[in-house]
Amino acid sequence: MKNESQKDHAELAKEFIKDENRVDWHDGALWFIREKRDKAIKRIPEWEDLRDLASSIKDNVVSNLHGYLLEFEANLIKNGVKVYWAENAEEHNNIIYSILKKKGITEMVKSKSMLTEECGLNEFLQDNGIDVINSDLGEYIQQIDNEPPSHIVLPCIHKRKEEIGELFHEHLGTEKGLSDPTQLTRVARNHLRDMFLKRRAALTGVNFAVAETGEYVVCTNEGNADMGAHLSEVLIASMGLEKIVPRKKDLGVFLRMLARSATGQPITIYSSHFKKPRDGQEMHLVLVDAGRTRQLGRKDFVASLKCIKCGSCMNTCPVYRKSGGLSYQNTISGPIGAILAPNIDMKKHADLPYASTLCGSCTNVCPVKIDIHGQLYKWRQEIVQKGYATNTKMMGMQAMAKTLSSPSSYEIIGKAGRWILRNFPIAFNNNFNAWFRQREMPESRKDSFSSWYQKTHPKKNDNNE
Repeated sequence: MKNESQKDHAELAKEFIKDENRVDWHDGALWFIREKRDKAIKRIPEWEDLRDLASSIKDNVVSNLHGYLLEFEANLIKNGVKVYWAENAEEHNNIIYSILKKKGITEMVKSKSMLTEECGLNEFLQDNGIDVINSDLGEYIQQIDNEPPSHIVLPCIHKRKEEIGELFHEHLGTEKGLSDPTQLTRVARNHLRDMFLKRRAALTGVNFAVAETGEYVVCTNEGNADMGAHLSEVLIASMGLEKIVPRKKDLGVFLRMLARSATGQPITIYSSHFKKPRDGQEMHLVLVDAGRTRQLGRKDFVASLKCIKCGSCMNTCPVYRKSGGLSYQNTISGPIGAILAPNIDMKKHADLPYASTLCGSCTNVCPVKIDIHGQLYKWRQEIVQKGYATNTKMMGMQAMAKTLSSPSSYEIIGKAGRWILRNFPIAFNNNFNAWFRQREMPESRKDSFSSWYQKTHPKKNDNNE
């Protein structure tokens, strides 16, 4: 029997959809956010111009990443920030640990950072005697339930308020049965405020980093990143290489787009700029590769590095909305995650590019105009060419290639298929046929399209043409 780590997306999605009420609620909640996004962008007549501009800025960054990163590093150092480079998750985690160990710190508070989730930082630090608490409410809920985030913006979107109430009863001692969101939020706020006051170190992610000035921006709706930054003795930021923008004035483009795309808000409640440490504080920033330069070298997939992690592709994706984020087994789930994950481990994540209808809705909503569904299609080709597709898929495609390349084979198999469907429908309508489990097979026709066309469009005599 497979364990969780061995199950593919389809198997985990099958488990998620067993709870039909949860699936309907999850689907509806995300589509509600998608609709909020649509309303928000219609209030900006220049929205498409902003998308074009944002895409061009990010194209420039990706094409000149080396130069912008060196400029950013030089300005960070000038501002009094200590800079580190990490090739992979292991280096990143060891750098964070060494900073804390040098200061004798055994407790840290952390705001939302998908990069540290990607690197497994929490688990690494816990194993080395350092207690880490996630201060973002959604991430905190996931942490106490020992689950990773299921969405990059809404980490616990798959949980009902009653389930959260039970978690708070178990871990924070709230009254059993309490599920009012406002009261639960107050409990969490009181609990986390104590952490901010007592812990000497704080870590944040980075939404945008400005090469020109050596500052970085963190966007939150809860103010938790600011609390950690302003109360801590040691402030650490973990940043993926792709988060760079060239100039400070470029931020105006992305800050107008991020919240509208993510949650339908005009702007995040807190868009905080960090540049220099205050008196008595240390600031550290870790620049992390972790497969990004590998993606930079893949010409068919390099555009994925333009992503600003708004989550709009997840909110619109019919597969993500029905299957849940945890079924992707990757920190970044949904359509963009299905592009990024195979770059990290093609064998492990070979199933994810197939978790898509290729409907193009993800591409339509992407604020930086990444051709997401096109890249998913290209990943399918890459996976097959590299031999990572399943044996059944490979055999099926080879059989179809031979059939479709031979008109006579196509005609014979089509005729046989129609006869079987008419006379022995059980051959198709059974639980071994994955297609049939979710759909009804079409009614069989006596004749093929080709024979119908020949009857209704007889060839004309050349002399009469």
